[in-house]
Amino acid sequence: MTKDATFRGWVPALGLALAAGGAQAQDFDLDALIEAARAEPPLAVFDSTGKIVEMAEAFAAEYGLEAVGQKVKAEEQLEMMAREAIAGNVQGDVSIISDAPAAIAQLLPNGFAESWVPPDLADSILPEYQDPLVVVTMANVWTYNTEIYDACPVSNVWELTEPEWRGRVAMQDPLGKSVYTDWFNQMQSHGDAEMAAAFEAHFGTAPDLSEMSATEQWVAALAANAPLLGSSDSNAGEAVGAPGQSEGFIGLMSSAKYRDNADSDYRLGLCADMQPWIGFTNAGVGLIASGTDSPNAARLFMRWVLTPEGIAPQAEDGKMSSNTEVGLPDDEPSGIGASWNRLLTYDMSTALDDWDSRQDWQDFWRLNYVR
Repeated sequence: MTKDATFRGWVPALGLALAAGGAQAQDFDLDALIEAARAEPPLAVFDSTGKIVEMAEAFAAEYGLEAVGQKVKAEEQLEMMAREAIAGNVQGDVSIISDAPAAIAQLLPNGFAESWVPPDLADSILPEYQDPLVVVTMANVWTYNTEIYDACPVSNVWELTEPEWRGRVAMQDPLGKSVYTDWFNQMQSHGDAEMAAAFEAHFGTAPDLSEMSATEQWVAALAANAPLLGSSDSNAGEAVGAPGQSEGFIGLMSSAKYRDNADSDYRLGLCADMQPWIGFTNAGVGLIASGTDSPNAARLFMRWVLTPEGIAPQAEDGKMSSNTEVGLPDDEPSGIGASWNRLLTYDMSTALDDWDSRQDWQDFWRLNYVR
């Protein structure tokens, strides 16, 4: 069905503020939202994980309407949402974009998309995750091979810069994965003191910070230690977790790859004692296309993914809902739920700085990387 660029069929009594609580939460009428959503055209929702297909199907079955989910890379979602808004021909109604800095820098200021927080759930979502709405946070964790090692052989990230681990750190290429350059900037912005303390704990002396931050020194040293770079977490997962190896890798990958322990007989184990953090998170921002002709269905879906049932397919992969009342399942393969507080969690306050500094961090990596 061709979608026009108007906001029609709006339910006026729902309370449309970006973040709504208190009296607005009391005025929120979920039943009215559901009724209005059922009268709208089919909903198209996108995410960078294939789990969105299952999520859309469950949503449609729950509320008796039509919805289709499609896996689309974050950068393609960004381009598509912008182009459709400019053309006045919106086909994608909802996007969960794992590239928060780009969404904040490109989509929201231009009015291509809007963020909406369900008023009745606002009190369960941290304020820093409400403008724009963060739907889910994804863990990227240091990982070892449990067949080779009884426990993670590395306890401090600075060990990975030593000759012993030269060529034996597997990860995605930061030149092709902006989540990694964002991570570098997040470490420098919010965790450089912890990186300096980890340096001192490992080397026995404080780092010289007169010319470079502790984070810059670590990134440079890691790049110079010839890490094994790939184009996906699957590359890192295979390098680290494939059975039958004699010399192991340490890898950095999404907690979602731990499902391969069952699917591919991998031997992935969480480095749960790594200092200063066992990994980091990035944020999935939930946005609604400004020209959608299914605005009520879009908001209903946004609310759905903030419930235990709605986020369940992603929670199974160790992805955490921004709804603090929703946790991870006990049988989630990586076990990250028990160590979530040991991650460097994404801080939305510097998302624009992460965006602005991407090229600088890419150049810095390129300058220091040794094959």
